[in-house]
Amino acid sequence: MSKLRFGTAGVPHSSPQRHSADGIARIRALGLGCMELAWVQKVSIGEAKAAEVKAAAQEYDVVLSVHAPYYINFNSRDPKIVAASRERLLAAARKGWLAGARNIVFHAASYHDDPPEVVYERLKGHLVEITGVLREEGNGAVLRPETTGKASQFGTVEELIALSREVAGVLPCVDFAHLHARSGGACNSPAEFAHVLRLIEEGLGRAGLDDMHVHISGIEYTDKGEREHLNLAEADLRYRELVQVWGDFDIGGTVICESPNLEEDALALQALYRQMRG
Repeated sequence: MSKLRFGTAGVPHSSPQRHSADGIARIRALGLGCMELAWVQKVSIGEAKAAEVKAAAQEYDVVLSVHAPYYINFNSRDPKIVAASRERLLAAARKGWLAGARNIVFHAASYHDDPPEVVYERLKGHLVEITGVLREEGNGAVLRPETTGKASQFGTVEELIALSREVAGVLPCVDFAHLHARSGGACNSPAEFAHVLRLIEEGLGRAGLDDMHVHISGIEYTDKGEREHLNLAEADLRYRELVQVWGDFDIGGTVICESPNLEEDALALQALYRQMRG
């Protein structure tokens, strides 16, 4: 299996059944290598079902990750929302680990009117506590705050690298479509793609490039950032050059396609990557 695996955000559309274990089997039948469990509304899986998912992933050699619920904001003005955010992330990490997933992706916070450095320290405190709880439970999940698609949201590459340096058990989820949208159409050239990877290497070492978790799709955006995900062919993200840069830096890990057509773009990206790698 390639050092870099490609897969889908959720069960592939072509899966005959919508259950996660069936999706895993379909991923392997398609020739893909990873799948993200899309627990974006809530974490409702039981322990028995999680064990079934883990067994399927092991049987078919498919690497799993989890996208935690969207309703997480560790910088909310409402203490109840912060407490609920903590429980949602813990639930995703606990059940994800039982299901055989290591990487737990989440949207961390909105800035509101607070300075980014204040939000950073607030979030860091929560992540230190949460990773501490998980390690006490023997849970080896890696929490992956995601680069976000709007400037109003916490999640620049620099912020996530700094968090990953300071908090054990935290690494970035790099969404290149979000970076493109967040910047109003920048971060869309080989030099800019390479800059992102260079920052990761400088901040996290070669190990940071060997253990990446990437999201990609086409994206529609305004001057305020992300509007919606698109298929790659319908958007202006220069994904062919992005894939070339991945090869140039010899990154490893998982690439999760979030295009509406899911496996179609995932397969296209994988084929392009393999072609460029020879």
